[in-house]
Amino acid sequence: MTTRKPAHVSFPDWVEGQIVATERAGAFDNLAGKGKPIPGLGRPRHDMEWVASYLRREEVAVAGVLPPQLALAKEVEDLAATVAKLHSEAAVRALVNDLNARISAAKLAPQDGPTVRVRTVDADAVVTAWRDGRTNPAPLRPSTPGPSAKRSRRWFRGR
Repeated sequence: MTTRKPAHVSFPDWVEGQIVATERAGAFDNLAGKGKPIPGLGRPRHDMEWVASYLRREEVAVAGVLPPQLALAKEVEDLAATVAKLHSEAAVRALVNDLNARISAAKLAPQDGPTVRVRTVDADAVVTAWRDGRTNPAPLRPSTPGPSAKRSRRWFRGR
């Protein structure tokens, strides 16, 4: 246990003395990373770098920190992967209906921040895709297109 700071010693000097005394006692000899460079020390950092590193370290879902409007868009984007984990058609429909209800509620609510630009999802199309994915696993695509494969030259918005 440390002693109390004497009145005649400045706080920085007292702290430095405590560190030196602990170092001499060998308390810092077996620390992990001793003698190694601090990771990311030379890399430029932005204001929110600590938040990003904390979220990566704690494995927090991105949708958990997004504004509600953007979280809905992320949910729609990840819907196929989410639905693939479900085991019944009723669960798929319930998930899509819940998502559509939240999208509709967000569109009707006062807009604070970015506007809701995501459309409601067609539950029947999602269920059909879910059913197809369960009966026919995703076909493997060839790494190089064959001679008969045509490439589309049209650009579509949103792809």
